[in-house]
Amino acid sequence: MTRIDFHSNVGDSIAYACRLVRKAYMSGQPLIVLAEPERLKRFDEQLWTFQPLEFVPHCRADSALAFDTPVLLTESLESLGQDLKQQILLNLGATVPQQFARFERLLEVVGNEEHELVAGRDRYRFYRDRGYVLNNYKQGG
Repeated sequence: MTRIDFHSNVGDSIAYACRLVRKAYMSGQPLIVLAEPERLKRFDEQLWTFQPLEFVPHCRADSALAFDTPVLLTESLESLGQDLKQQILLNLGATVPQQFARFERLLEVVGNEEHELVAGRDRYRFYRDRGYVLNNYKQGG
C-alpha cells in the first residue's frame, strides 16, 4: 500500500516542495512532481533558482531526457510509461492523483492559502476514508 505523507502548514508550498525535492534528490530517490500547468510552471522556475549552489536535475516527463533525469515534472500521470524508475510522487495539484497507488510513496504538500487548505482537507479525507495510513508533518506553530 502506498505510504502517504502530508506536509501541512508549510507557508509557501512551492518553496517547501523545492526543499523536499532537493532532499529526495540528495538521498538518491528519484521522483515525479504533479501539478496543474500554471503551478507546475511556477515550481519549475523556482526549482532553478531557490538554491543557487545546489542544482536539482529535472525536466518535463515528456522530454527525451526523462529516462535519465531523477526529477520529472508532469501535469498528468496518464501519459507516463510504466518503466520509469520514480517511485515517489509529489502532488502539488489540488485533486487526488488518479494513479497515485502505483507509487510506493506519495508526498502531499499543503500551504497556508485558503484554497490549498480546503483542497488538502478533501484529499486527506479521501485517503483516510479508503484506509490509507497517513503520516502528518505539520510545520510551524
